[in-house]
Amino acid sequence: MIRNPILPGFNPDPSICRVGEDYYIATSTFEWYPGVQIHHSRDLVNWTLVRRPLDRKSQLDMRGNPDSCGIWAPCLSYADGLFWLVYTDVKRLDGNFKDAHNYIVTSPTIEGEWSDPVYVNSSGFDPSLFHDDDGRKWFLNMQWNHRTESYGGAPKHPAFDGILLQEWDAKTQSLKGPIRNIFAGSPHGLVEGAHLFKRNGWYYLTTAEGGTGYDHAVTMARSRNIDGPYEMHPETHLITSKDAPDAVLQRAGHGQYVETPEGEAYHTHLCGRPMAPKRRCTLGRETALQKCVWKDDWLYLAHGGMVPAVHVPAPADVEPEKQPDRIDYFFDGPELQKDFQWLRTPEPARIFSLSARSGALRLYGRESIGSWFEQALVARRQEHHIFRAETVLEFQPETYQQAAGLTHYYNRHKFHALVVTLHEKLGRVVTIFSCPGDFPHARMQFPIGSGVAVPDGPVHLAMDIHENDLQFFYRTAEETSWQSIGPLLDAGVVSDEGGRGEHGSFTGAFAGMIAFDITGRAKPADFLSFAYQSI
Repeated sequence: MIRNPILPGFNPDPSICRVGEDYYIATSTFEWYPGVQIHHSRDLVNWTLVRRPLDRKSQLDMRGNPDSCGIWAPCLSYADGLFWLVYTDVKRLDGNFKDAHNYIVTSPTIEGEWSDPVYVNSSGFDPSLFHDDDGRKWFLNMQWNHRTESYGGAPKHPAFDGILLQEWDAKTQSLKGPIRNIFAGSPHGLVEGAHLFKRNGWYYLTTAEGGTGYDHAVTMARSRNIDGPYEMHPETHLITSKDAPDAVLQRAGHGQYVETPEGEAYHTHLCGRPMAPKRRCTLGRETALQKCVWKDDWLYLAHGGMVPAVHVPAPADVEPEKQPDRIDYFFDGPELQKDFQWLRTPEPARIFSLSARSGALRLYGRESIGSWFEQALVARRQEHHIFRAETVLEFQPETYQQAAGLTHYYNRHKFHALVVTLHEKLGRVVTIFSCPGDFPHARMQFPIGSGVAVPDGPVHLAMDIHENDLQFFYRTAEETSWQSIGPLLDAGVVSDEGGRGEHGSFTGAFAGMIAFDITGRAKPADFLSFAYQSI
């Protein structure tokens, strides 16, 4: 059986592509660098992260992008001996405008180097590329109408002004011909995330509707002509949990159709797994996969209804590979382990080094925690509701304006951090920075004030997250037992719904290592190890 979610933790907007016996899923990465995650599978059960293709400055520079902007809704396809990746770089969230720029990159292999981007348009986000069987290529994206009251945290249907279609000329690398608005969506509204495929002479259009929250849905329509008119699915939606508040997989929507070599039908979708009692999703929007069947040239979930299932029949009898409960990361290689990412900048040498000190990840303190430009934060996704993270830090601050430590991080307004810094009277201390939400204001709090003095030498830092609760711990090199520090903190606020609530932000929680130096002197902090343990 396939167990959902197949890609746990922050992995939204899944675009799936099959080439022979190989399946690939591309997901959004928003402000995290490098851009776009691509996972690979041979059986639809076990998935491995194999590439983040947008990994250099000529392809992507997100410095200054607000939280929850950056790479939205990639579309991965294969044609003419190339993989094609279409994506949006969104430069604005709040306010009436989005400034969403769409690009195409290509590569003959997933694992190889990808091309520099070709600019396409900026009329809206969530682009996709459809390769028709006559050799023509068609570019789709939703059209954004700024003349509404739709803004970050409060999406309005009139801003989502239908799905645009225009032909893409691969030779001239430009759009050509008329621009057609082919689909206005259903009355459910907020139409986006369009994907086209063709079967039995029908063009099928699946879109995301209802926003990124609990009303999310996959809507389906079909037409004999690529530019419409499109008739709606008999049930309107193929996948949704909007009327099933007790379903395990909530917020179900935004996905893409795929067939196995034997013709079996599956459809990806994003989902969320909320925690009681406030229905907050610290794991963000995750990727799931549903088995489907065809009836009267319409697609339906194989198990009936529209509510996604947790357990889904796989195309072959394959055992899920057991994942380790604990992963220990040591920084003794030339490259950062693939689980880690950082924020926005295409110049990672300015924020970290694996060679400056043997066996350590050196972070260079740059701008403050939460900066939109250059922040030294290296982190991995939270994939479990209950987990522990640990790190060992060597850091000698010279002023209270320098700090380094361990963080549970979502964005500049939603984080907790246990840091080593300097206090004028206490000397080197361990203390807590906490920013529990972006509404109504985003004031950082100091739950233990000036902190606890610690002697020179390595400091071990840890945090236990148990659903909605976070507890920090520390110990010095001379100590063998962990000491709890500070009160229980609200881990649930480090979530999509934390702060200003549903639709306000839509990425996911990370556990990682942070350093900042707002003096501008780039004080280094050396992290000797990092561990992530599911409990």
